[in-house]
Amino acid sequence: MKKTLLATAIVGALGASAAAQAATVYDQDGTKLDVYGRIAMGIEGGGPDQGGTVDNSEEFVDVFSRLGLRMSQEVTSDLTAFGRVEWRFRGDDRTDLGNPSDSGFNEVRQSYLGLQSNQYGTFQAGNFDSFYNQFVSLPFDVYINNGLEFATHTKQSRGDSIGYYTPDLQGFTAFLQLKHYSVRGDAEPVSGEGSVVAPQGGVRYQEGPFTVGLGFVSDVVRGGGNGEMLGGLIGSYDVNDQFSVRLGYEGREHSDEGFGNGYDKVGLGGTYTTGPWAFTGDVYDISESGATGVDRTSWALGSYYKVSSNFDVFVELYQADQQAVNVSLGGNGNIIDVERNNDDDIYYLTGARYHF
Repeated sequence: MKKTLLATAIVGALGASAAAQAATVYDQDGTKLDVYGRIAMGIEGGGPDQGGTVDNSEEFVDVFSRLGLRMSQEVTSDLTAFGRVEWRFRGDDRTDLGNPSDSGFNEVRQSYLGLQSNQYGTFQAGNFDSFYNQFVSLPFDVYINNGLEFATHTKQSRGDSIGYYTPDLQGFTAFLQLKHYSVRGDAEPVSGEGSVVAPQGGVRYQEGPFTVGLGFVSDVVRGGGNGEMLGGLIGSYDVNDQFSVRLGYEGREHSDEGFGNGYDKVGLGGTYTTGPWAFTGDVYDISESGATGVDRTSWALGSYYKVSSNFDVFVELYQADQQAVNVSLGGNGNIIDVERNNDDDIYYLTGARYHF
């Protein structure tokens, strides 16, 4: 295994580590069931101070512990039916807050099923990670928490989604996903939009050490966007077995209807591995449009040590360079003053994870 792939297993999303650590509990006559997950705990602190109104001191936290099942069955020699379900749970004790229920399973993170064909591609439906993240912004998605300024795995995804991606076509993979925001059962449409479908799609090219993805997301208001189209061009290059670099651009138009700022983001980063160690570093130049938009430069650093094949420890730092914005309105609702306070401390997270 190339050391760059080892780095992905150390610092990447759950999919990479789960694939490596999953325990097969049943595998017979083409039917397979894997159990996977992780227990992760740490200490975090820092981040936006927001003028002293929000405490950002250190705290003992759960670091995205989870438990999952991966199922598959061979229908024919070319067609496989599959399913996956994954839950989040709090590994730390939250009973001190007077809410013991927070200590148990608190989220169905993923739950989907589908069909995979080596000849025709893969179709899936349910609650799963954004295809844009999986095929475009993934090279920058190397941090356990914070550090990724491009669109994440939840961007216009998770729940009520269907998606399709082609098999590898001489290095090219095309993808398309649709997320449905329903108003069935509501007395009135939410935000006046009614039922909304948010598409996303694009193409990724992978050949040898080179990977590049080009994609778009319809960033609808119902899904936390501003109603405009988001686009990205992001790639990575493995310089050698130990060092890889990444470069990307992502942009979104400004909403003239007041639903949110537009932005232009340029990111540059790299990952270096040596033995059981992995080190990451990324920097972003971000320019936001609109009355409350700011220009900022954010950065992230990570250090990870693989104690064993199942156990790793980590330290991450993140500086968003995000200014707190106080907006004053005139009598007619027009903005008359925008005051910015740069009260952004360095965010830090350190801890350990056990994968199974």
